Amino acid sequence: MSMIKQPSPIKRKRRTQEQIQQLEAQIYAVLDEDNPQSVRHVFYRMTDPRLPVSIEKSERGYKQIQQRCTVMRRAGKIPYNWFADLSRRGHFTNTFSNATDFILRMQGLYRADLWIDSDYRCEVWCESRSIAGVLLRDCRDLAVDLYPCGGFSSMTFAHDAAMLHNSLDDSRPLQIFYIGDYDPAGVLVDVSLEKELRRHLHPDIELIFDRLAINQNQIEQYDLPTKARKNSEKRVQHIERTVEAEAMPARIMRGILRDHVESLLPENALQVAKIAEIEERTHLAHVAEMLNGKGMR
Repeated sequence: MSMIKQPSPIKRKRRTQEQIQQLEAQIYAVLDEDNPQSVRHVFYRMTDPRLPVSIEKSERGYKQIQQRCTVMRRAGKIPYNWFADLSRRGHFTNTFSNATDFILRMQGLYRADLWIDSDYRCEVWCESRSIAGVLLRDCRDLAVDLYPCGGFSSMTFAHDAAMLHNSLDDSRPLQIFYIGDYDPAGVLVDVSLEKELRRHLHPDIELIFDRLAINQNQIEQYDLPTKARKNSEKRVQHIERTVEAEAMPARIMRGILRDHVESLLPENALQVAKIAEIEERTHLAHVAEMLNGKGMR
């Protein structure tokens, strides 16, 4: 009885030290140009075949980039704060030694209301914490609330957000900008979210809900990398190729968001607010000095 010889497993060629150094240089350049970014954002940039060293577009390729970013951070080659990660956050309780300490430490948090003279109120929703980590700095700068819904949002999450708006004495339209994946599930997340918000918002509140990304024309416009849909997926049959939101370069994603949000603000609102903030923070510092001089606690 003859034995059938099984084919030997294909051995993947290991990268040379020179190739690893080139890959690290590419990762550094992408993050130095624009940060913070998620590891998945970096991964998609590394799949560009035009790069001297490119990574395969697969989970194996993603793990390689994830590991290389870990090595670089631990070696001090890349600052930790160049990466966005909202998936794990601690919960803290602030305490203060006295009233002076409170004012001095809190003065930096003072923000002028950018939206007081706007015809709209605005907030940003996104599909994942990974995306939120990339958008957080811009949302803070533009004084808009940011909600990572983690896929299909929980009923309680959407309900609480709607109730907050209902409690405000504000008749302005509510503009929501949404960013999420373009796949059979992803294109239904924002539809579901919009329905849930409309279910709980007061009828007098006009809701304007716009999906900023990812959409079909952006895939072509920015030449975003795609993946074939899963054969087991039965929803939204017209979507043949899928795109994760992180496939869009972080710089472009931030730019799209800022352009849309800033279009709702009065002209020079950011500049005027920053001047007002400097003045108010200086005033708070003087108040703290007065309290300290009087020995008040």
